[in-house]
Amino acid sequence: MNAHFKVATHLRAVSDSCRNSAMQHGSWTIKMVKFVSKDETAEPRPNERDKLEEVDLGLGGREVKKQPYVLHEDAARDVCEDEFSVEQAVEAIGFGQFQVMLSLLTGFCWMADAMEMMILSIIGPELKCKWNLTLIQEASITTVVFLGMFVSSTFWGQLCDKFGRRVGLILTSLVVFYFGVLSGFAPSYAWLLIIRFLVGFGIGGAPQSVTLYAEYLPSKVRGICVIFIEIFWALGAVFEVTLALVIMPTLGWKYLLVLSSLPVLLFVTLCRWLPESARYYIASGQQKQAHDALKRVAVCNNKPMPLGILKAEPVSSSRGSYKELFKTRELSIVTILLLFIWFANAFSYYGVVLLSTELFAVGNTCIENTVDKLEPSCHEDCKTLSSADYVSLLWTTLAEFPGLFITIFIIEILGRKKTMAIEFFFFSCFTFLLILCTSRNVMTFFLFAARGLISGAFQAAYVYTPEVYPTASRALGLGCCSAMARVGAVITPFIAQVLIAHSPHIALGIYAVTGLLAAVACMLLPIETKGRAMLVSN
Repeated sequence: MNAHFKVATHLRAVSDSCRNSAMQHGSWTIKMVKFVSKDETAEPRPNERDKLEEVDLGLGGREVKKQPYVLHEDAARDVCEDEFSVEQAVEAIGFGQFQVMLSLLTGFCWMADAMEMMILSIIGPELKCKWNLTLIQEASITTVVFLGMFVSSTFWGQLCDKFGRRVGLILTSLVVFYFGVLSGFAPSYAWLLIIRFLVGFGIGGAPQSVTLYAEYLPSKVRGICVIFIEIFWALGAVFEVTLALVIMPTLGWKYLLVLSSLPVLLFVTLCRWLPESARYYIASGQQKQAHDALKRVAVCNNKPMPLGILKAEPVSSSRGSYKELFKTRELSIVTILLLFIWFANAFSYYGVVLLSTELFAVGNTCIENTVDKLEPSCHEDCKTLSSADYVSLLWTTLAEFPGLFITIFIIEILGRKKTMAIEFFFFSCFTFLLILCTSRNVMTFFLFAARGLISGAFQAAYVYTPEVYPTASRALGLGCCSAMARVGAVITPFIAQVLIAHSPHIALGIYAVTGLLAAVACMLLPIETKGRAMLVSN
């Protein structure tokens, strides 16, 4: 055996492990440990680090040839024991089975919440006829849900930053399930408003699933993966419309409310597997738990865990505080612009969802004042959604799929800012086209395109927001943006369900102008997060 390449048995494992660890470290690589031993039986001594003939660490230099003894194990450990961050570990472990399972679980959470949201556009016309409601009362059924989401969004964000993402998600899901089922037994209009407000309070925490999901994704696939799980939102919306097509004509709206809540319960039972965020552990000073969480990911992905010490980050005393969102001038600008962008997203997205059912009831936008059709003077003349209306609603709901696929394709090419801006701009174009007096089929196509584009813009915002905020304020930042989105969602029923009856042109014009302003706001964002590491602190 060539003595120049002889590796002592007790060092071989250390050397190999060190090399494997280094291969996963983005900044350096241990290429080879080469040493000479004239006396193969010599026992290594504590100072034998100086006896190394040559070590190529891939660090831009070599140790000079000394006396011919092997590298001592303590010295090898010194070489191996580097610090690594959570970001470096996530990048090194990469995308694998763990992320696939987390994608399915997070996606199922989105699917369940989408069903609770989509039901708003379905039960409104039904209850208007059942309980002889006015347009304002019908719109209020939707508004109270968004009001509950607005009130709770920052609450859930602060809770997740202080006590963990997993805890927050389980609690929010339990609230949604309990009051979702209870709403099916509401004895009156007033009780329905109260219970649906509490459903909205629970749904306000749903965006935190994106925070947890994004924190385990490598930067190269983060944008695509976050948008991919939004496909589950589209699946939930499609499933809800299909369920309504079957349940509403036979069993009625109460059964629809109860059955729509069951997927949330299933998500809660699956949360036994749901991990806590390693980034949250580090931000809260729980270094060992963070290391264990990352080790679990490595084992699941069948990848080596980086050797060394997980770098501890300073624990921010203001973790979960609003001032973290305005800590620097640049971050302040980002926060202000994002608040408007999220407002525009929710205002426009839910506006299109609600507009679809209202415009299908009218047939077109040719009549400037459609109040007589939407709010008939005689209760007997009130019309609920027909099977043809549900089919048309299903077509516009399916628009979310091509919208998401377009976003997946362009977001890693153009970046987050340009993707949102382009989709907002074209959403405005198709919304303006809805003002034209056209046939039902053409109107359905315009609604299809508008919904697909605004859905894509919304999901691009879900990618950008967790990426731009540091760990200490990520959940709160997303929570505040979500709260602002609910302001838009609270307002939009009075445009899409009330103003549309008096002046479709003005109502549609409001949505189109909002989209244009949002496109400008996207381009003014000072930070592009494409390919950027997720920050631990400012």
